[in-house]
Amino acid sequence: MNLQKIFFLPENASSHGHEIDMMIYLVHGLMLALFVGWAVYFVVVLLRFNRRVNPKANYTGTTSHISTVIEVVVIVAEIILLIGFSIPFWAKQVNDLPNRPDVIHVQVKAEQFAWNVRYPGADGVFGKTGLEFYDKQSNPWGIDSRDPSGKDDITTINQLVLPIGRTVIVHLTSQDVVHSFALQEMRVKQDVIPGLSIPAWFTPTKTGDWEIACAQLCGIGHYRMKGFLKIRTQEDYDAWLLSNAPVPDSGGDDFWN
Repeated sequence: MNLQKIFFLPENASSHGHEIDMMIYLVHGLMLALFVGWAVYFVVVLLRFNRRVNPKANYTGTTSHISTVIEVVVIVAEIILLIGFSIPFWAKQVNDLPNRPDVIHVQVKAEQFAWNVRYPGADGVFGKTGLEFYDKQSNPWGIDSRDPSGKDDITTINQLVLPIGRTVIVHLTSQDVVHSFALQEMRVKQDVIPGLSIPAWFTPTKTGDWEIACAQLCGIGHYRMKGFLKIRTQEDYDAWLLSNAPVPDSGGDDFWN
């Protein structure tokens, strides 16, 4: 039985996706059980306590304690979902960011209506930025061209390219309003707040091309705020970095990709 298809979920292409899917299955299973149970109860009540069967009101009512038992079962199920699944997953996936040398760090800045992506380049260090260097067309990140660390930074618009099997931390920020960074196949969805840098991380397990969506209504052009996530092999990723690296000392607009 393919539960992904039953629940109309997109394919899972991340290492933690199965945990998200499992919680979705369990929560919906509980909700289905409650829905069916309440529906059956409603029918039983209609049949047992209607006016034809009970023409005279009985003010004693039912003496069964089955409702209490059901309430306890539901509470226990919810506690198991919360303590057994949700809290441990939050502690691992949100609070405990990976800190390994092989982790890839990428910055993504949302704006109406695009995703600006920035890689640290070969030195692994992001260059300094400043409002005085900002230009929407040629320098959307406001990178200080005098900073040596920023000369090899790679910038793209609506293009996020990553290698398979490597953990990536995406540092999210917004230039204007609240957006929401959604990678459905990676089981990642994170609100992007102006003035904050919020990390979200995942490890791709499949190569392919998918969509970066904004899951928060952010203005009249929200519908066209779409980017592209490309997961490639390590060799193809290295070749992409090399082909998009800025030419040293090229100056001018040729510095930006």
